[in-house]
Amino acid sequence: MTGPTYLDHAASAPLLPSAREAMLRGLALDANASSPHAMGRAARRALEEAREAVAGALGWSGEVIFTSGASEALHLALSRSHARRRVVSAVEHDAVLRHVPDARILPMGTGGLIDVASLGDCSDSLVAVQQVNNETGVIQPLSDLAGAVGAGGGVLLADCAQGAGKIELPPCDMAAISGHKFGAPSGIGALLVRDFGLLVPTGGQERGYRGGTENVPGAMAMAAALAAGHDWMAEAGRLRARLESAILAAGGEIAAAQSPRIVTIGSYRVPGLASAVQLIRLDSAGIAVSAGSACSSGSLKPSRVLTAMGIEPGAAAEFVRVSIGPDTREADIERFLDVWTTLAEEARSRGSVARAGAHG
Repeated sequence: MTGPTYLDHAASAPLLPSAREAMLRGLALDANASSPHAMGRAARRALEEAREAVAGALGWSGEVIFTSGASEALHLALSRSHARRRVVSAVEHDAVLRHVPDARILPMGTGGLIDVASLGDCSDSLVAVQQVNNETGVIQPLSDLAGAVGAGGGVLLADCAQGAGKIELPPCDMAAISGHKFGAPSGIGALLVRDFGLLVPTGGQERGYRGGTENVPGAMAMAAALAAGHDWMAEAGRLRARLESAILAAGGEIAAAQSPRIVTIGSYRVPGLASAVQLIRLDSAGIAVSAGSACSSGSLKPSRVLTAMGIEPGAAAEFVRVSIGPDTREADIERFLDVWTTLAEEARSRGSVARAGAHG
C-alpha cells in the first residue's frame, strides 16, 4: 500500500533526524538553564552554544532571542520596538497583521512584489515585510527595501519564517525565524536583533527580552537543523520545474510565475474548480497540500494574499499551495500530478458542457 505524500512543508517540515538527536540530548540535561547549580550551568552552556550555532549557521552577527516560534518573535518585535509607527505590506502573514491594525499598508506591485518606491516617509517607523511569501513563494526585494528604510530613518523587520535555513537572510535590523519550517520541532524559534537597543526590555529570561523558562532542547534541535544545511534546494528546484511544466501543460495557472520565487513553494490554480474540492480529492488520495496559508486554510474566503496581488476573488479561491522539503522525491511530484491533472481535465470537461448548454 502506498504511503502518504507530504507536500505541505511550508506549513510544517518533518523533524530532521539530527534535530531529534539533539533534542534528546537536551532533554537528558534535566535542569533549568537559569538555575545556579552545576546541572543548571550545564544546561546554560548548552543553550548558549545553541545560540552561537544558530547565529553562525545563519550568518547573523547580532543578537539571538529564543522564542516559541516566528509568531511570538514577530509580536515581540512589533510590540517592543522603540519606533512609534508601523508599516507593513499588504501580503503579510496574519501573525503580523493582527498586531498592527493601524499600520500603513504598502500596496503590491507587479507579480506580488512590493513597489519600493511606495515606501514614502518611514522615519521613526518599524517596517515589517516577509522575505518569502508563505502562499506564493515570492521573494521580496528586501535588499532594495533595506537601503530605503535605513536611509529614511526606519527599522526593517523581516519575517524569514519561510526563508531561514533555505536561502540567505536578507539585510535587515530584525528577523523572525521558526524552527519547524526547516526541520526543528514546533515550539522553538527566534527573533534576530541587530542590537538590543532596538527593543524595550520586558524583564525575565533571554537577556531580559523574553520571560519564561528557556527551551534548551528546542534550541539545541534548531541549531542542529540549521547545521544540516540546504544542499537539497537544487533538487527542490528541479522537482518544482517538473511540477510547473506539467501544470502549465494541463491548463493550470501559477501565481506570480514571473516573479522571483523560492523553489520550495508554489501556488497553482485549476480554473473552474474550488480549492476546497481539490483539497478533498487530494487528501482522499493520500496527498497533503494546503489552500493558501495553513493558518487560514479552514476559511472559505479567497486568499487575502492572492486578491492583494490583483487576482479576482473567484479565481483566487481556486488555488492550492504545494511546498517541497528535503525528503520530497520525484515519485511524490508524479503522484500529485496524477491526481491534479485528472481534476483539471474534469473541470475542463464540465466547463465545456456548461458552455455548450448555454449556447444550445
